[in-house]
Amino acid sequence: MDAEPSEDRAILPATARAIGWSPRHGPAAFVRAAARSRPRVAWRLLVFLLVIPLVVGVAAPPRVSGDDLASAQARQKALQQKIASQKAEVARLRALQVGLASDIAATTAALGGINADLAATKKQITGMTTKIGQVQAVYADLVQQVNLLDREVVSLGQEQADQAQLLADRKALLAAHIREAYRTDRTPLIQQLLAAGSVADVLQDVGSYLDLGSADQAISTQIVADQQTLDALGTLLAQTRSAKDDLRQQTLAQKIALDGQLAELRAAKLRQAALQAETARQLAIQRAGWAKISKNAAAVKAALAADATAQRELAAHIAALVEQQHQFGNIPSVFNGTLIWPVSGVITQEFGCTGFPSEPPIGNCAHFHQGIDIAAPMYTPIHAAGDGVVVFAGPNPYDPYPKAWIVIIAHSDSLLTWYAHVDNGAYGPTVSAGQAVKAGDVIAYVGMTGRTTGPHLHWAIEYNHTFVNPRLFV
Repeated sequence: MDAEPSEDRAILPATARAIGWSPRHGPAAFVRAAARSRPRVAWRLLVFLLVIPLVVGVAAPPRVSGDDLASAQARQKALQQKIASQKAEVARLRALQVGLASDIAATTAALGGINADLAATKKQITGMTTKIGQVQAVYADLVQQVNLLDREVVSLGQEQADQAQLLADRKALLAAHIREAYRTDRTPLIQQLLAAGSVADVLQDVGSYLDLGSADQAISTQIVADQQTLDALGTLLAQTRSAKDDLRQQTLAQKIALDGQLAELRAAKLRQAALQAETARQLAIQRAGWAKISKNAAAVKAALAADATAQRELAAHIAALVEQQHQFGNIPSVFNGTLIWPVSGVITQEFGCTGFPSEPPIGNCAHFHQGIDIAAPMYTPIHAAGDGVVVFAGPNPYDPYPKAWIVIIAHSDSLLTWYAHVDNGAYGPTVSAGQAVKAGDVIAYVGMTGRTTGPHLHWAIEYNHTFVNPRLFV
């Protein structure tokens, strides 16, 4: 009984030598060689057929490349970097729009407020137009990125479908191999061998099983890799679709804000244009009036010189009055309040160098305006710009004919406000020298006294005996 197993264990190498086979020839060659040998030897081989792969070794399946999976994973990483970059771009766009919104609000307030500085608002509008261009450029780039993500989603969808079809094809191939291997309705392999018609058929079938087993291992390994790649593509597709939807929503929100800002900018430009047109109209009226006055150049020159002299003399007189009131304790040394605009209207002349020939030369300027001219309808109420004491109210005693009527308020011994060309008729000044006033009190009405070409208020601020730009105090 003990000899049989030993003989069985020895028969495989002995038979291999007898039929001229070695492991390097492969299992299929072994089966074919054995099928041509003696029947007794073939039937003895039957006992060992199931363990042949362990003895002779089955060739390892080819290594499946991970390039597709690695590519999908690399693309996921690249997508995350792209999403981070897009978020930074959206944040940059929001920051630009926040700054732009602040600029628009400030400019709109300036244009809608009292006595807009048209030169300043024009500069602001130019700056806002530049910022709008920057916002539009960033927005256009984000729209392009949304479109790219749209196309990428479509491409990934097709790639996923192709990968799913490849996986299905490999599964179908493996299933066909399995059906071939178990074509007798999953009858055990040993039962198939015992029921075979001839030894040659049995050995040929066994060889086929061995070959199919090796191929199926390769297919199975590839199926696993295909499934991993498909899963990675599915994740990439979901992430890309989510990134696209998020970016689309964020871009849409910024588009709504951009549209609103464009509308506000257009409104600001229209307001600016309307104010400039009104300013031009008022200036045309004043220039026409001045043209009538200035027909005699010599007389004009003399009038300008007389005006300058009258203003200097009046300023000296006012300084003496302020000092007197200060000694009486009526005027404080320091003004602790803030100034307001005395009247609302169209600014026809700002403080400083001007092209208007009715102003005298000062410093390097051929014509210098020492206050701000505010055009307004006749008899428009004029308000005190701040708390103080009236030091003068009436016609300038130093003016040649026609005399300008002026109200001057001391807010401290170093800060005075001048209100010139006020009416002297039924709507004459409502205050008198020595009277205390509060900011906003009506002190006079817009008129045309003195040498003027239209109803307006000449508002000036004297600080430390020098006329300065009133805009610095409001």
